[in-house]
Amino acid sequence: MRYKFLFSIFVFFFISVFLALGSWQIIRLNWKLELINQIETSLKDIPVNLSNSKHKNYLRVKTRGSIDFEKQIYLYNLNEKGKPGFEVINPLKVGNNNYLLNRGWIPFNKKEDETINVIDENYINGVLRKQIKPNIFKPENDLSENYWFTLDRDDIFKFTGKNFSPYVIYLSGNNEFPKPKSITANISNNHKKYALTWFSLAISILLIYLYLRKKNY
Repeated sequence: MRYKFLFSIFVFFFISVFLALGSWQIIRLNWKLELINQIETSLKDIPVNLSNSKHKNYLRVKTRGSIDFEKQIYLYNLNEKGKPGFEVINPLKVGNNNYLLNRGWIPFNKKEDETINVIDENYINGVLRKQIKPNIFKPENDLSENYWFTLDRDDIFKFTGKNFSPYVIYLSGNNEFPKPKSITANISNNHKKYALTWFSLAISILLIYLYLRKKNY
């Protein structure tokens, strides 16, 4: 009898855990759907003046400033078709503030090509994205060769001698090279699938438990 009691406690403990995990995924799902909706709404808004706005993720902005081409950063990345190359990133001074301007992707053979540096500094439209922490599994940046794998802030300071806003400006436009990165609300959202998995496990364990209990009584 004691064995059956302990077994019941064991079963209902795991059912409770799986139900809690499923409920947490529902909470995450609602949060992610709200975030996606906010991003989609923000990307449809008219660009606001960078200097007069409260910075936030996915804010469309417009500004003018001084682009530093001498400290141009070449960040290894794939384009939208999976072809390797570089994202071209420049220090941008707007008033007294420094930003990183991601101008888009180029193939390897365009590195150091002066034709990619034709841009109107008085007409810069883009989208703000908050810089995330670098992936620790990526190779170290080679500053001497200007070959980057992450936008490590310590390396950026060593390379430029400047500190920058935590927000990167992703340039908008239809240039061929650098080809601006398409910013969308296409964010991974698998929380519904995870919730169904946890709830299914809870129900399955409950049904097996009820079957075994009926069989033994």
